[in-house]
Amino acid sequence: MQVLKPNEGKPITIYDIAREAEVSPATVSRVLTGNSNVRKEKRKKILEIIEKYNFKPNAMARGLSETKSKIIGILVADVRNPFYAELFLACEQAAKLAGYTVMLCNSLNNMEQEEYLLDQLVQQRVDAIIQIGGRVDDLVSNMEYVEKVNQVMNTIPVVVTGKLEGTKCKMVRIDSMKAMELLMEYLISLGHRDIAVVGGSDKVLSTYEKLVQYRLSLQKYHIPFDPDLISPEGTYNVESGYRLMNEMLAKGKRPTAVIAINDFAAAGVMHSVLEHGYRIPEDISVVGYDNTYISQILNPSLTTIDYNYQYYGKSLIEAAIDAIEGKGELLKLVTPGLMIRGSSGSRR
Repeated sequence: MQVLKPNEGKPITIYDIAREAEVSPATVSRVLTGNSNVRKEKRKKILEIIEKYNFKPNAMARGLSETKSKIIGILVADVRNPFYAELFLACEQAAKLAGYTVMLCNSLNNMEQEEYLLDQLVQQRVDAIIQIGGRVDDLVSNMEYVEKVNQVMNTIPVVVTGKLEGTKCKMVRIDSMKAMELLMEYLISLGHRDIAVVGGSDKVLSTYEKLVQYRLSLQKYHIPFDPDLISPEGTYNVESGYRLMNEMLAKGKRPTAVIAINDFAAAGVMHSVLEHGYRIPEDISVVGYDNTYISQILNPSLTTIDYNYQYYGKSLIEAAIDAIEGKGELLKLVTPGLMIRGSSGSRR
């Protein structure tokens, strides 16, 4: 039987214990059931509070503490970006079919905000967390963030779209090297040899992998590597694509094809190319990544890499449910496809 909390006249619950110990109810439940997956200092603090109030949960209370919320938290870098919006929507639809609902949080690419939102999702007692973008995109994982995620994973499984070295997060990632290989094979088949890569940062895992594959493809076809045709210190917006393309053309470098790091960067590249008096694709072909709505409204419409968002979202939700149930593979790669439109053509 539960006892009354001193001076309050209310029965102590597992949630009161969790609040005072500054842990999740699931962590308290693990201590009560003798689960060893709780840090020693946390276990000691929880047991002291349990003893303090002489707390003895009945079978019904224990059962309630172990009930699943059927909610999956989704932490997104910035849902205003159509890539994240498309993927979130696909996750939401897949979750609904699987009997789950989703809770959306935006970190706006701020690590402090990411950590705060992780805590909020834990407090909301979600069954699993999916992180799309943000710190999980880093080529070299931030150790402070790794430690934070490991703390969360004491009670809640985490699935990421990148990687976090030092954790056991499940990963559902786009095969970035395959995506670059598709673009390079396509452009080289059209006769292009002076191929530029514009936008992105080589400190981001997916961009780094694309640049590695870019050089491998050049080697495969015995095309000399020209460092002036890549820009590894850009970003992922229209302004960056426009600026970097302007700088490349100002150096006297005129590629016959440009691979923009995403659809936004491609829009900036196309603006620069047209502003300099070149035609697309007659003089310079432009291709990109993500196949968002941006690619269809550009003129000419953009040849771009597609990820099959429905499949990608379904794979993320399946990985989260597998993690909840303690099964499933650690890594799954999503195979990209190529969407050919009017912005690319044969070298002339």
